[in-house]
Amino acid sequence: MILGYNEFVSQTAEQIACNLGRIVGEEKVLHGSAVERVYSSDAYTVERFPPTVVALPTSTEDIAEIVRFCREHDLPFTPRGAGTGLSGGAMPALGGAVISTKKLTAILDFSIEDQWLHAQSGIANLKITKKVEPFGYHFAPDPSSQSVSTLGGNIAMNSGGPHTLKYGVTAQHILGLRYVNGNGEIITIGGPAGQQPGYDLLSLLIGSEGTLGIVTEAWVKLTKNPSAICTASTYFSTIEDASKCVGAMVRSGVMPAALEMMDHYVLAAVAAAYPIHVPKGTAAMLLIETDGEPESAKSDIDELISIAEQHNSIETALAKNQAERTLLWTARKKGVGALGRLAPTVVTHDGVIPPSRLPEMLEAVYAVVQSQNIGVANIFHAGDGNLHPIFYFDEREPGAIDRVVKAGEMVIEKCLELGGSVTGEHGIGVEKTDLLAKMYSANSLAFQARLRDVFGSPQSCNPCKVIPSGKGCLEHKVRWRGVAT
Repeated sequence: MILGYNEFVSQTAEQIACNLGRIVGEEKVLHGSAVERVYSSDAYTVERFPPTVVALPTSTEDIAEIVRFCREHDLPFTPRGAGTGLSGGAMPALGGAVISTKKLTAILDFSIEDQWLHAQSGIANLKITKKVEPFGYHFAPDPSSQSVSTLGGNIAMNSGGPHTLKYGVTAQHILGLRYVNGNGEIITIGGPAGQQPGYDLLSLLIGSEGTLGIVTEAWVKLTKNPSAICTASTYFSTIEDASKCVGAMVRSGVMPAALEMMDHYVLAAVAAAYPIHVPKGTAAMLLIETDGEPESAKSDIDELISIAEQHNSIETALAKNQAERTLLWTARKKGVGALGRLAPTVVTHDGVIPPSRLPEMLEAVYAVVQSQNIGVANIFHAGDGNLHPIFYFDEREPGAIDRVVKAGEMVIEKCLELGGSVTGEHGIGVEKTDLLAKMYSANSLAFQARLRDVFGSPQSCNPCKVIPSGKGCLEHKVRWRGVAT
């Protein structure tokens, strides 16, 4: 049974911190009002709840001992990496202990010859690439937050990124995991040689959002750098032309390494802060990248540019060198941050549709925000239909958060209507638990919920996430919403 906040133990926060301090050292356990505020949410800030304590272990064994302590004292516990998640997956929904992996940052071993690397789960995604870059390799999953988001968080949410159109999401690049299950047992699945004979447990753990345990180490697959990269930006005077162009590019048979789309709201915000060129009258931009051998990369980008011209592009810029390539990527890399110029609060949503349905989906997105009186800017992975409508608003305005939540639900319902999914890479967290029931039958959800038992994972392990159950989750749902500060 999950108990409500402050009902689960008779110990005070100070007593819990003292007990956990005996496990990891008192300097690695935090509590108090400032800690409660900082760790009450991840990057999905419209839903918050304070933890009782935050533990900062440095080893798998420490995490296992912390989990056993939590189980013994009926204390809910929530795994957390960098806190860059966008669906509330790291929010301590019932308080309790946040178990942070941010001090698990070591690269333990790697083999260029066999193309794998073994690291602790708190390492930043980009640091893996930096480690093997001198050898001509990289770690292919590249979420936009990769300079800070952790390997463990990427695994928990099965994160993607611009280049996963060609190279696949995180699941395609994990060879093995070491994790602590909900009972505090240390388990290793796979390794440098990849998935072992038997049931494919790796696939169940990747994307499970910390509900089946806490990943502490991973063996990842390294990808050889391409010989050549070609990057272009092509601009359109209407959203419809750009979105129809995406479908044509996907059907062409050419596989871009990345195919990203940004609307004029994003471009205007970025152009106000960075020296990028946006042709007058631009309503949308497609960022296209191809890679491979020099001749094939060039022929592929030429074909995609030709398709853009057939769909009424008004201008195209083709990067001649790395500096120009970096400049073309500015709008995509800086887009979300630049939206702070438009409003004090943003919520980045996440849904999936077939690329051929993009024109009507974008039309629906703009209609939804108009009906809810909020702003939206679109910047997303167009090639695989992974939408990221970014709602911008002032959370201090009465009723604004409720309208944002409603708009998100309306957008996801439209995605499902068009044959899509409730999420592409941000996960379910607490944001989409109600929406999941619109995608699956009750029997399917009940079957998935039973996986917790298979993995020895109690409801207190990242409670109320993905498929929540228990009295405490229902009680707190009302209190989460609308408390962003």
